[in-house]
Amino acid sequence: MGENPKIAVVGGGSTYTPELIQGLGLRAARLGIGEIALHDIDQGRLDVVGGLAERILRRQGFTGRLLSTTDRARAIDGAAFVLVQLRVGGLAARLKDETIPPRFGCLGQETTGAGGFAKALRTVPVVLDIARDMEAGGADGAWLLDFTNPAGLVAQALIDAGHRAIGLCNIPIGFQRQLADRLGVTPDRVTLEHVGLNHLSWERGVHVDGVDRLPGLIETFADQLGEDVDMPGDLVRLQGAIPSYYLRYFYFPERTLADQADHPTRAEEVMRIEADLLEMYRDPALDVKPKLLEKRGGAFYSEAAAMLLESLATDRGDTQVVNVGNDGAIPNVDAGAVVEVPCRIDAAGAHPLPQRPLPPDMLGLVEEVKAYERLTVAAAISGDRDTAVRALMANPLVRSFDTARPLLDALLEAHREHLPQFFPGRLPS
Repeated sequence: MGENPKIAVVGGGSTYTPELIQGLGLRAARLGIGEIALHDIDQGRLDVVGGLAERILRRQGFTGRLLSTTDRARAIDGAAFVLVQLRVGGLAARLKDETIPPRFGCLGQETTGAGGFAKALRTVPVVLDIARDMEAGGADGAWLLDFTNPAGLVAQALIDAGHRAIGLCNIPIGFQRQLADRLGVTPDRVTLEHVGLNHLSWERGVHVDGVDRLPGLIETFADQLGEDVDMPGDLVRLQGAIPSYYLRYFYFPERTLADQADHPTRAEEVMRIEADLLEMYRDPALDVKPKLLEKRGGAFYSEAAAMLLESLATDRGDTQVVNVGNDGAIPNVDAGAVVEVPCRIDAAGAHPLPQRPLPPDMLGLVEEVKAYERLTVAAAISGDRDTAVRALMANPLVRSFDTARPLLDALLEAHREHLPQFFPGRLPS
C-alpha cells in the first residue's frame, strides 16, 4: 500500500457511514489517509450523510480530502481499500424479504432463510461488479472489505471468483466486548474461539491471558448468557458453547416464526429510525455521530472495520475474527468453504488460525448452510431457477420442495427490477 492511501466506501449514503467515518478519522493521521471517497446512487442521501461525515472529520483534524460522488468508478479509482456496505433495493426490498416468506410458512429475515436468500440474489452480482471495478481502477493490491449482508455468502462469491476480499461482521467483536465486560477485563485481553459461518457461529472458548474462562462463565452465568442471545441457558449448558443470536432461528423455528407474526417487522422499525437519523444529520451544527445510531444496529461495526483496515495497512499481525476461506482451519470443514474464524491479519491478508474440529451437530448444520450458500451464489450469478429452487431446498429454514417453488416465484416477481439475470430480455413491469 502506498503512502497517503485512499479509502472508498460503496454505500456511503448509509446511516452507518458516520460511525465508520468516526472510526477512520481516529486512525487517519496514524495511517496517513489522504482521501476518503463516499459513493452512493442516491444523491440526496449522499449530500446529507456526506455533510455530516465532513464535519466529523474536520472536528477530528482530518487534513485529507473527502469526496462524495454518485460515480462509482471515480470513487474506487486509486483506492487501496474499498468498504462495501450497500443494500440493493433499500429498506423497501428488506420489507419484502421479511413479509413474503411468512405467507409460505417460512421465516422472513434479512440475512438467513428465504429473506436472506432473496437479498443474496440481489447483492452478489452487484458486489462482484464492484470487485471487477476495483481490479480495473483500484490501487495495486487493493482490498475489498465486505460488510454487506449476507456477509459470509457474499465473501464466498468474491473469494471463489479470485478477488482480494475479506468478509466482516460486528457479531464477533460484540461478543468480545460483552464477555470482557462480564469478566471485568479489557477487551484486548480476550481472545475468542469463534467458529462456524457468518450468522451461524458459536463461542467455544473465551481465553483471557491464555486461560479459557468459558467453562466457569457457563457454570455461573449460563442463563444470563442465553438471555443475551434470546435462547435458554439449558442450551448453552448442553452445547458448552454460546450460540450466536441468529442460531435461534434454526434451534427454535416454530417459536421465532410465531414471534415474528406478533411483532412489527424490523424493516419498518429501521425505516423510522433512519428517517429520524437523516433529519438529525441535516443539522449543520452536528459534528459527532448521534446516540440514536446505536438503535440502528451494527454496534462496533466502525471499530471492527477500522481495526481490520489498520492491520492490513500496517502489517500488524494481530488476531481478528473475519470471513475467509477455511484452508484447513476447521479440520472437518471443506478447505474452500468461507468460514468465520479467528485470523492473523497482516499486509498479505487474513490467515485463519487452527481450530478444533466441530462436533457432529454443529458440523451438520454448517455443512447444510454452506451447501445452501454455494447454490445461492450459483443461482445469483446464473439466474437459473432450478438452481435457485435447489438452494431453497438446501436451506434448513425452508427445505420443502412444495414450498420452495412458489416461494421462489413470489420473491423473484417482487424483486424483478433488481434481478435482471432471472428475467432475460424482459423489462421490469
